[in-house]
Amino acid sequence: MSVREEFDDWAAEGRDRGMEDRHWHTAKHVLARMPVEAGETILDLGTGSGYALRALRETKGAGRGYGLDGAPEMVRNAQSYTDNPEIAYLVGDFDELPFADDAVDHVFSMEAFYYARDPHHTLEELARVLRPGGTFFCAVNYYEENVHSHDWQDRISVPMTRWSRTEYREAFRDAGFHVASQDNVPDREIEIPDESEFPTDEWDTRREMVERYRTYGTLLTVGVVP
Repeated sequence: MSVREEFDDWAAEGRDRGMEDRHWHTAKHVLARMPVEAGETILDLGTGSGYALRALRETKGAGRGYGLDGAPEMVRNAQSYTDNPEIAYLVGDFDELPFADDAVDHVFSMEAFYYARDPHHTLEELARVLRPGGTFFCAVNYYEENVHSHDWQDRISVPMTRWSRTEYREAFRDAGFHVASQDNVPDREIEIPDESEFPTDEWDTRREMVERYRTYGTLLTVGVVP
């Protein structure tokens, strides 16, 4: 199954809103850290329900916003959630971004980058469309060190790239980015039951659940175009 087919099904089932609810726990902290100034142009790569662009417009006064997604149903849903003429949602491919060189000030991506067919080329494309000094905030929960994410590939029919922290830094540099920072953003909103309530349906021990949400959380790699 293609990315388009997989996520068209998700959108038709209303799961785009569920993705937003889950991702918001850490995405809001990532968005708050982005150095967006009033009027700047933002690209949301793998936009899903489009919540990130709406948030950046409301909190930072971002200018034109483009949400790119490979699934037409996701794009249709996202567009229906806003009437702001400065936000546009587009169907597009991560490997061939439909933007001119130096057209974007900042890029955000939450839980989507690892769906790129050729992630190295996607980074090159991002470096191309970003203006000098522009940033790419790449947030993922599916990565090598997060052992609790390793079985996610079994739950989805499209290929996913599982890089380590080091591989993310090296790939960013190879594509021409400076790596400004890399850290873990913990999820402090997921409620973790008392030890006496374990094992649960999903967790054998409380330690594993604490590790997943409080230690690993979301891996954030920030690249800057020189």
